[in-house]
Amino acid sequence: MNAAGGLALPRPRSGAPFLIAAHRGNIQHCPENSIAGFRLAIKEGADLLETDLRPTADGVFICFHDETLERTTDGNGRVEERSFRELASCRLRRGDIAWPDERIPSLDELAALCPADVYLALELKSHRFREPSVCGALAENLRKLGMLHRVIFLSFHARHLLTMRSVAPGIPGGIVSFRPWPHGRFEILGPVFPALLVNPFYVRAAHRRGQVVAPLDTRPEARLARYRRLGVDAVLSDDPGRTVEAALRLA
Repeated sequence: MNAAGGLALPRPRSGAPFLIAAHRGNIQHCPENSIAGFRLAIKEGADLLETDLRPTADGVFICFHDETLERTTDGNGRVEERSFRELASCRLRRGDIAWPDERIPSLDELAALCPADVYLALELKSHRFREPSVCGALAENLRKLGMLHRVIFLSFHARHLLTMRSVAPGIPGGIVSFRPWPHGRFEILGPVFPALLVNPFYVRAAHRRGQVVAPLDTRPEARLARYRRLGVDAVLSDDPGRTVEAALRLA
């Protein structure tokens, strides 16, 4: 399917009326950005695995949200000042509960478990993605993994996406937006969900511009019927299994 002749999108694996993106895996049941959470999301029918991306001190790209280790691991300190070997020794946790077998995964590890019909949505968290050399290294990493054709880049920062586009112009970019109208030059728009309440014509206008709409709403079940009426292309979910079940009741 297409967003009004714009970006080509795959068909939802689950048969839902829109694509479902697993927000950091399944974080209702597993640690965020964990292999266990990504595996569960795939099993539950997610179409995209959304993860946060940062480079380590030795140039490995890892799936990790925060700038520091304390909130989601048993480690401490700034993530990007550590080597991948150091980071891989940290155990992930969900809340106060440690998951001894879950460590910080690399992009390579995530790609290795990703079926051919599942895409990656990589949120560029680090300000180092303003550096063409770092973006170039990421593009080359994805090329070696054979993932260039099924990945999108996301960010709150247009500069990250523009730098990435300068070295990998064929990969779609998505900007998270607080504006109640479509804007910008990126293929994907991620408006905060109240923007669609304020402006019910948002999706229609975005499609006329050839842009895909995926609202920033990680617990979307109460609004799925509205999203279907508005014609959104994808939804984000902290609990993909629950969202798939709710979406299939609409189909």
